[in-house]
Amino acid sequence: MSSNKKNPSKFGMNKMLIYQLIGLLVIVLALFIGNSYFKKSLHTVMKAPNFVLTDQNNKKISNKDMLGKVYVVEFFYARCPTICPVMNSNLKFVDKEINSPDFGIISISIDPTNDTPEFLKNHAKKLGVTNPNWHFLTGDREYIGKVANEFDIFVGDKDDQAESLNHSGMIALVDKEGNVRCRFGKDGMPILYYSGLNYEDAEGKNPKLDGKFQPDRKLLIEDIKKLLEE
Repeated sequence: MSSNKKNPSKFGMNKMLIYQLIGLLVIVLALFIGNSYFKKSLHTVMKAPNFVLTDQNNKKISNKDMLGKVYVVEFFYARCPTICPVMNSNLKFVDKEINSPDFGIISISIDPTNDTPEFLKNHAKKLGVTNPNWHFLTGDREYIGKVANEFDIFVGDKDDQAESLNHSGMIALVDKEGNVRCRFGKDGMPILYYSGLNYEDAEGKNPKLDGKFQPDRKLLIEDIKKLLEE
């Protein structure tokens, strides 16, 4: 004898399967949304190191003076014939694009013997710097090396004549609360720092002094704007 009634066991299994599929869909959607947010958020690398140095106006400037502002940190020297002019130029472009009283630049000289406040003031003038929050800092070389180490940005050993003026082209980004921040790279890992160099390729793999590409400059501008809105 046939019956039109549904098999309760089969019906229950189908219902359970539907619930499982809905649950899986919710998990996938949550992961997608979470991953999207994760990629857009900025990673906190560490608390920015303390520093107190003298700027081009003979004024003491510390990390505490920069609280409430988003700022970037570079290590350079004014007589540098290679990457320093490139880094200064790229930061000038960034400064012009941001154009905010809440944005600052800290350029720390690794050649304080020559980079006196007076010399740095002339350097800033030649660059056409108008932002009052762009501080070219000088001071004791050993202390500056210690600050660089704490930022984890390479600066050559002051006692090694051949290496003392070598330095990284990396730039640190600091938020309003004094935290070093960065974006996540394509591999999902924090990039930690931004390059201030020029490149011969759009991917930023081959640095070149007169390169036409500055991929990290664009990223830096985007991330500064994010932090200014926080």
